[in-house]
Amino acid sequence: MLLERGVTCPGDPGRRGEDQMTDIDGLDLISPHVYGERGIPHDQWSDLRRLDRLHFCEPPGFDSFYPVVRHAHICEISKQPDLFSNRFGIVLESGEQKLILEKNQGIGEMRVIIGMDPPEHRAFRKVAVPAFTPRGVKRFGPVVRESARNLVDGLVERGSGGDGECEFATEIAAAHPLRVLSTILGIPRELEPQILRLTNELFGADDRDLRRGGDDRLEAVDELGKEFFLLFSGIIQDRRANPRDDLASLLANGQVNGEPMGLKETLGYYLITFSAGHDTTKNALAGGICALARNPGEFEKLKRNPELIPSAVEEIVRWTSPVNYMKRVVAEELDFHGQKLRKGDNLVLFYGSANRDEAIFEDPFTFRVDRKPNPHLGFGIGEHFCLGSHLARASQRALLHELVGRIDSLELAGEPEQIQSSFVVGLKKLPLRYRVSQAA
Repeated sequence: MLLERGVTCPGDPGRRGEDQMTDIDGLDLISPHVYGERGIPHDQWSDLRRLDRLHFCEPPGFDSFYPVVRHAHICEISKQPDLFSNRFGIVLESGEQKLILEKNQGIGEMRVIIGMDPPEHRAFRKVAVPAFTPRGVKRFGPVVRESARNLVDGLVERGSGGDGECEFATEIAAAHPLRVLSTILGIPRELEPQILRLTNELFGADDRDLRRGGDDRLEAVDELGKEFFLLFSGIIQDRRANPRDDLASLLANGQVNGEPMGLKETLGYYLITFSAGHDTTKNALAGGICALARNPGEFEKLKRNPELIPSAVEEIVRWTSPVNYMKRVVAEELDFHGQKLRKGDNLVLFYGSANRDEAIFEDPFTFRVDRKPNPHLGFGIGEHFCLGSHLARASQRALLHELVGRIDSLELAGEPEQIQSSFVVGLKKLPLRYRVSQAA
C-alpha cells in the first residue's frame, strides 16, 4: 500500500467517510479561458476537498486527469518522484496545445529541469544552485533594492499632489522582477522590452490580449519559439566566448557530471529563468497588492509594523499561488489511500487549492499579513521545490518595504482583469489609486 511507502506531511487530515458524488468534469479547473472569464475555481476545489477519494475528470478537449486538491496529498506525491513522474510533461495540454507543441521548432529545442526526474534532475539542478542559495541571493540585494526604490520613486513623483494612479500589473509588478533578473543575468536593458513581450506571449498564449498576433496560431507560436531560441542561443554563444561574473555565464558554461551541459538543457535553463522566474513574481506582486487594496486594514497593519513584511510575503504567495498546478504521471500501478491508480494516469496538483485547505490553514479565505504558521505550497515541495524562491521573496520584500514606507493608502481604481491562463495564473490589469505619504 502506498501509505506504507510514502512520506506524509504533518497535518494530514486523514478524512474518511462516504464518497460524495460530484458532477465536476474538470474543464473549469484546467481551461485557460474559464480562468480568464470566471477567475480561480475555489468553489469547485472546496467541493473536491470534501470528497474522500480522488475524483476522475474527463474535460472536453483535454486529457483525463485526477485533480489533487488536498495539501497533505500534494506533499505526499511531490516527495515520491519515483512513483509520480515529471518527465512526461508538467502541463495538462488540450488537443490544440499538443498540436502546437508538435509543430513548434523553437520551444521543442529546450529541455527544462522541471520536466526531469531524478537522478537526472538533481544533476542538472546543481548547475544553478550556487546562484540561488540565501548567500548567493544576498549579493543581489543592492540590485533588488535599487529597482524597488526607483519604481516607487516614480509613483511618488506621479502622486506628488497627494493622490496618484497607475496600472500596477504592467507598470510596477512586471517591471520590478524583469529589471532584477535582467541585471543579475547580465542582459542589456534594451532587451528588457523584448523579454517582457516574449514572456507575456509564452504564458499568456491563450489570452487574446497577450498572445502573439497572427491569423495562423501554429505559425505564431512557431515564430515565438524561434525568437526565444535565437535570443538565448546568441547569449549562450557570447558568454561561452566571453564569460563574465553573471548568471548568464554560469548557465552557459555549466557542467553536468563533468561534461558541458547540452544545448537543449542550457536553452531550457534560460527559458525557465527568464520567463518563469519573471512571470511568477510579477503575478504574486500584482495579486498581493490587489489583496492589500481590498484589505486596507492589512496594509495599515504593515505600515504600523514593517517587521511583518516577511510574513506578508509568505501570505501573498499563499494567497496568489502563481504556479497554479503541476502535472505528475503515475509511474506504476499503485494503491493511493485505498484507491487504485493505473500506470500512465495524470495527476494534476493544484497548489492554489492546497493553499486554501481548511485542514491546514485557519480561516483560509481570509488574507492576513501576520499569518503564522503558514506552510503554503506556493513554491512547491520536495524534489522540484522552486530554485528561485529566495530571490522571489527578496524581490517582493524590497518592493513592499518601499510601498509601506512611502504610500499611505491603496485602493482599486477599476476592476482587475485575470490572465486567460490556468498554469501560471495572475492579473494582467490592476488599476490602482494611491495616496503618497507626506514623509515620502
